[in-house]
Amino acid sequence: MSKIAAALLSFLCVALFAMPASAQILPRGNVYAGVSYGELENVVPPLQSYKGWVGSVEDMPFSRFPHLGFVFEGNGYYRRGTDGGTISQYTGLLGARLSANYGKWHPFADAMGGYQHINSTGTLYNHYVIDVGGGADYKLPFKNFSWRVQGDYVRTHYASSAQNAYRFSTGIVWRF
Repeated sequence: MSKIAAALLSFLCVALFAMPASAQILPRGNVYAGVSYGELENVVPPLQSYKGWVGSVEDMPFSRFPHLGFVFEGNGYYRRGTDGGTISQYTGLLGARLSANYGKWHPFADAMGGYQHINSTGTLYNHYVIDVGGGADYKLPFKNFSWRVQGDYVRTHYASSAQNAYRFSTGIVWRF
């Protein structure tokens, strides 16, 4: 019984002392949450206006390349269809982001790929998506917070045709 207690106590000590050490190597990156407006093609070619949300998490893991980061982004768009039903669109993206610092400005460009799910009044579409875009963060007077403005070109291919879309978003960024 005492061997189990000693092993448990030593494991607990190692875990407790490892926490402050891991806090010192907190990765560099940011978390973003905002609102978005998109001109998106659904199954039919005319562009349709959508409103929604966007969120992302960026990690900059390389100390030798401080301007390179990896980003995971998710968004959702909604609108009423012409038949009175609702159209919802969700996208999950993963890719690389290049950024720089110029005083209070932090411009960036990114290229991502991912998966998109559309529910158009019960009809489901699932397909791959490519997203290329960029934007800028403006450092706010609050510590570690910025305001982001972002624009993206989104290309999808489903229902035997290619769709082109544009989206614009803005929101708050927390840097760590």
